Amino acid sequence: MIAPTISDAFQHRLGQARRLLALAQTGLHYATSPFDRERYDEIASIAHSQIGEIASLDAGTVADMFAFESGYANPKLDVRCAVFDEGGRILLVREAAEGLWSLPGGWADVGLSPAENAAKEAREESGYTVHIERVLAVWDKNKHAHPASVFHIWKLVFLGVIEQAGTVIGTETDEVGFFDLDALPALSLGRVLPAQIHRLSELYRSGGVDFD
Repeated sequence: MIAPTISDAFQHRLGQARRLLALAQTGLHYATSPFDRERYDEIASIAHSQIGEIASLDAGTVADMFAFESGYANPKLDVRCAVFDEGGRILLVREAAEGLWSLPGGWADVGLSPAENAAKEAREESGYTVHIERVLAVWDKNKHAHPASVFHIWKLVFLGVIEQAGTVIGTETDEVGFFDLDALPALSLGRVLPAQIHRLSELYRSGGVDFD
């Protein structure tokens, strides 16, 4: 596991606020009394304010971000695909929105398995059709040195083996390349960390799996 560098106190405050919001969301899902719903709405409002203060966002902006979150509260699932060439270089894609690089991947889509999601993201974002060989890592984003996120996110990383090359069919990435591990480009740290890429390379070579 890769140790966090973000302040433990900061992470604790953010974690408490996210937990408070999750309890409010779950409570609203099950509550039948209008009085209980009113109380859970108030708890959610307090959590929005706390998250906004911690993340330097307006409480209304935070509320909008969670507006479509309903039902029993669960972590969000980010699925990534790690692909290595014969020389051990890793496949990365450049995010068009910010000009930084990451493993192909994104939020898991309903109707597809985790492995199917990983293969789909690799195809759309890199142009490569891959066979998913195995899972490499299951990480809790909170336990790694990513920039803080208002959402609680789990990251699943699968090993993909190239079957054929093609063209990028999505719009979220604008460049594709293989990179030596000691010459990585500027990474989108909210998506993947340099230490995680090195760890994935170790797992690829050793046949191991990492999890939090």
